[in-house]
Amino acid sequence: MGDLAGRFPVDFRFGTSTASYQIEGAVAEDGRGASIWDTFCAEPGRVVDGSSGAVACDHYHRYPEDIALMRTLGASGYRFSIAWPRIQPTGSGAVNQAGLDFYDRLVDGLLEAGIKPMATLYHWDLPQALEDDGGWLNRATVDRFADYAAIVGERLADRVTDWVPVNEPNVVTLMGYAVAMHAPGKALMFDALPVGHHLLVAHGRAAIALRAAGATSVGCANNHAPIWPASDDPADVGAAKLFDTLWNAHYLEGMLLGRYGDDLMMLLEPHVRDGDFATMRQPLDFYGVNYYNPMRIAAADETAELPFEFREVLGYPLTDFGWPVVPDALREWLITFRARFRAAVPPIMITESGCSYGVGPDEHGIVDDHQRIDYHALHLAAVAEAIERGVDVRGYYAWSLMDNFEWAEGYTQRFGLVHVDYETQKRTPKRSFGWYADLVAEHARRSATS
Repeated sequence: MGDLAGRFPVDFRFGTSTASYQIEGAVAEDGRGASIWDTFCAEPGRVVDGSSGAVACDHYHRYPEDIALMRTLGASGYRFSIAWPRIQPTGSGAVNQAGLDFYDRLVDGLLEAGIKPMATLYHWDLPQALEDDGGWLNRATVDRFADYAAIVGERLADRVTDWVPVNEPNVVTLMGYAVAMHAPGKALMFDALPVGHHLLVAHGRAAIALRAAGATSVGCANNHAPIWPASDDPADVGAAKLFDTLWNAHYLEGMLLGRYGDDLMMLLEPHVRDGDFATMRQPLDFYGVNYYNPMRIAAADETAELPFEFREVLGYPLTDFGWPVVPDALREWLITFRARFRAAVPPIMITESGCSYGVGPDEHGIVDDHQRIDYHALHLAAVAEAIERGVDVRGYYAWSLMDNFEWAEGYTQRFGLVHVDYETQKRTPKRSFGWYADLVAEHARRSATS
């Protein structure tokens, strides 16, 4: 513990992350409008256990209790998301003051507890009314998002420490619009590519609006992973390069360099307008990396709808989600990222990293999730090694503060440092919570005496 805590700079920020639809509940209260996830969850077969985020962790009503847990944890950062349907129930027009008031209270409560708020404007809960008009395939949604960002910025920019306009635009594009695994459940394959472009432009427009409202730190939270070919076969290598372009390079080059590669530009040219690249390439105060695992890619059969397919990453332990635990891939990605983009790379935040293990309370009420402790210890060590190799990483936000609604997996996967009994809403800090609290405290002690 001591050795790990001592490997981070004195101002390194330890935090936790959540998302609105995954924890808030109260989906029909205080003027909130319907989101695409409300609609998606109501469609049979979309969510493995048939559940929804209608109640989730009831954070909307229990946020003081959750802030108290954060105070006990001692981590100095909390990343949460703002539900667009709470602010504008139909995604445009009149502002729902009750929704803004909720986030006002949440931010004030975090600051009173000594916790720096990091607010994400879009963590996937698009107002259903906008999806009815085409959602992120419709260019007009970019304008609506800029309006929404201005509204929230005007209310909260004076107190929110850091801002993330869009969470994981690659996941929205692939999972939501290309292969139908997430809301809104469309299977457009390569015809989903305009979604990614519109999200990048929306990111830029929101960054401009937030800064105009007084925001001083605006970044991103992009899901990145090393992409490994399944073999040395040229077909597998080519498929892996294509997927790496779609998953990583599209968003890296768009945000940091204001451009797309030639192959991608051929597909997106009809959707790119004058000024888009300049808008996408807004100066970033931090680059947020959401990391979970590397991906292994093979060439698909000629009859497949997509030219690549996912293969199991062999030789590593798996989480209960079936995801491989490969902390060295995080170190690899960070070092490669810096080497590739050099001066274009702003300071980095690990805005998400976490693991699903389903262990619950034993007969003594103890949740002994030692595998989660190992996961975070190893991934933090990988971050520390990247820092020692010259990568400017400023923080690590553990996913997640508490167990929650895990999208299409419903309540079958538990990522939290805090166990949630969804029947009673009882919160039980796990052993990983105590371990993380001890790490944070030891880092603070060392920083104070250095």
